[in-house]
Amino acid sequence: MVAFIFEHGPNPWNYLPQDAVLAHLQGIAEGSVQAVLAQQDGGELAGFVTFLASSNFGRYQAPERRDLPQGYVGEAVVHRELAGRGLGSRLLGEAVRGLHARGIRDIYVERHEENAGSAGMMRKAGFVEVATFADPERRGAGSRRTTLCYLRVID
Repeated sequence: MVAFIFEHGPNPWNYLPQDAVLAHLQGIAEGSVQAVLAQQDGGELAGFVTFLASSNFGRYQAPERRDLPQGYVGEAVVHRELAGRGLGSRLLGEAVRGLHARGIRDIYVERHEENAGSAGMMRKAGFVEVATFADPERRGAGSRRTTLCYLRVID
């Protein structure tokens, strides 16, 4: 997964500092982070999405929902040759189902404001934009802003 993310993840919109990515993926081994993976016919990795429980988004929660658990989608990476075919949307949907199975109904994901591919994938999965903010430390290209998106899963 490490080699895959550094081969297929980099683009002007993605923030992928090596130490943070390695720590995030280490969370899979430790059980604090989960992932859904897709394989190509030959068994090679086609893409993956990581997700976890989080408490970082309370300020965006509706007041009556602030005490409810939140989920966060961390990384979504698809093999370059498979981009644009809906795989990312399907993996994102599986991540949402994984969080829902853990009792999490309020799910957040971030992207570069101008990342049209990620924006489409998130919209397709039902996410809506809730905030866009200056983020020059993580966003070195374009507007240098991050958009936070939210999905409330209804039973």
